[in-house]
Amino acid sequence: MSAAAMPDETLSEAPVPAPVSVSRPVAVQDAALLLSRIGLGLLALVAVVALVVALALWQKVSSMQEQLARQSADSLAQATEARTLARQAQETVRDTAARLALAETRVGEVALQRSQLEELMQSLSRSRDENLVVDIESAVRLALQQAQVTGNAEPLLAALKAGDQRIARAAQPRLAPLQRAMQRDADRIRTSASSDSGEALQKLDELMRGVDELPTLNAVGVRGGGATSPWPTEAIPADAPWWQRGLLLVRQEARSLVRVGRIDRPEAVLLAPDQTFFLRENLKLTLLNARLALLSRQVDTARTELATVSATLNKYFDPASRRTQAAATLLQQLQGQVKSTTPPRVDDTLAALATAAAGR
Repeated sequence: MSAAAMPDETLSEAPVPAPVSVSRPVAVQDAALLLSRIGLGLLALVAVVALVVALALWQKVSSMQEQLARQSADSLAQATEARTLARQAQETVRDTAARLALAETRVGEVALQRSQLEELMQSLSRSRDENLVVDIESAVRLALQQAQVTGNAEPLLAALKAGDQRIARAAQPRLAPLQRAMQRDADRIRTSASSDSGEALQKLDELMRGVDELPTLNAVGVRGGGATSPWPTEAIPADAPWWQRGLLLVRQEARSLVRVGRIDRPEAVLLAPDQTFFLRENLKLTLLNARLALLSRQVDTARTELATVSATLNKYFDPASRRTQAAATLLQQLQGQVKSTTPPRVDDTLAALATAAAGR
């Protein structure tokens, strides 16, 4: 048997259902109709809701479109304004760059002019300082030569003082070491300078005035009548007889005519009276030479002349006379006052001048 014949047989063999009542299908139809109405209502409701949602969305989209349109318009306006501002900014930047380049050019020119002016001022300042240093060095060296020749330190002190004042007026800091060196040399010269020769000149004048009154060794009359006679004077008694008085007078006169002594320097004793005059004049000339040497600050020459005066005084004049002794004492004091001094030196100033000249 085939498979297609089997259903037919089954259907033919199945029992026939019993008939149902007519009221049941009507209820089913009513229920289906109700269900269909409910479905339609629901569909209508859903459609209305969808329509409302669609309207709301459309309005929202419309507002969004309007807002986007406004924003686009604003953005376009802002972009246009931004381009305008950018163009203006570019023009301003170009203008500013041009002005900045011009300003930089002018600043460069001003800086160049300033550097040139500073170089010119420095050159003028260096030239002025160099001239000042050269002038001071010339003045100091000239005054140093004068001081070495004459022995007088006053010109050198004046030159140092003038140089100090010129440096102070110049107000150059790099010349301050030179100014300090000049001040140190001036102070050292003042402290080491010889004392005033006024007292020595007065003693020389006193010696020259007393030369004519100094007794020589061959001055017999002066020696015999003086208190330094080797023979003592005997007193004549008042009650002595006449012959004794006469004898005593004769003996005193004989003693005044005779002098007994040891002759160590015969040339002084054998000096003639006319030669005594020239001896005194030569002694005066020697004292005058010593005076001139003191005035010209030639200390060595003055000491030599005073030594010659001392030798002449001890050789030709009576050492036992009070005048000769006073003159010898005065001469010794004078020799003690006349001290040999080294010539003034300004080594610090010369070194500072060399340094300042090398620093040009």
